[in-house]
Amino acid sequence: MKKTLYLMRHGETEFNKKKRIQGWTDSPLTQNGIDQAKKAKEWFEKNKIQFTHAYCSTSERASDTLELITTLSYKRLKGLKEMNFGKFDGESESLNPPLDQYDTFFAVYGNGETRAQVQQRMNETITNIMRHSDHESVLIVSHGGAIANFYRKWENESPIKKNEPFYNCCILKYIYEDGKFILENVVNENKPAR
Repeated sequence: MKKTLYLMRHGETEFNKKKRIQGWTDSPLTQNGIDQAKKAKEWFEKNKIQFTHAYCSTSERASDTLELITTLSYKRLKGLKEMNFGKFDGESESLNPPLDQYDTFFAVYGNGETRAQVQQRMNETITNIMRHSDHESVLIVSHGGAIANFYRKWENESPIKKNEPFYNCCILKYIYEDGKFILENVVNENKPAR
């Protein structure tokens, strides 16, 4: 049976605005982040999308975003949290390593997680959610790095490829069938102006 997953990044936070590394630490949504979530809600309404179930990470920025999208009751799951950046959490984004060193950098130097660990927990958590027989249309609000690692897990299965960052309140529409996730659409309504 085909099911639909809407995997969404939270709205802009104070740490996003201040260019701070934000993993397991949390900061509140900015007014812009609240407006981004409301714009995403409008997109769901305009496309007549209704959810049977909703989930988010245990971070408040994710649950606050979800509550602006839907009044549906939801579950918060640790498996949907952002990557743990260890000692670098809350520090300036200028301390981020080059992308080719990202895989293990935070685990080696900061007591955080590897990309492989994030990908595994995200995939296991989301797969377990989608296996429920009554979960036909699911909204999950998570985080940029966590979503990117989930995307990489299923990238070769999907005809659609991402060609820009997962901006705040970006929505990835996946079809889940026969244990596989196929990316059908990427909605980046809140892409910053250049």
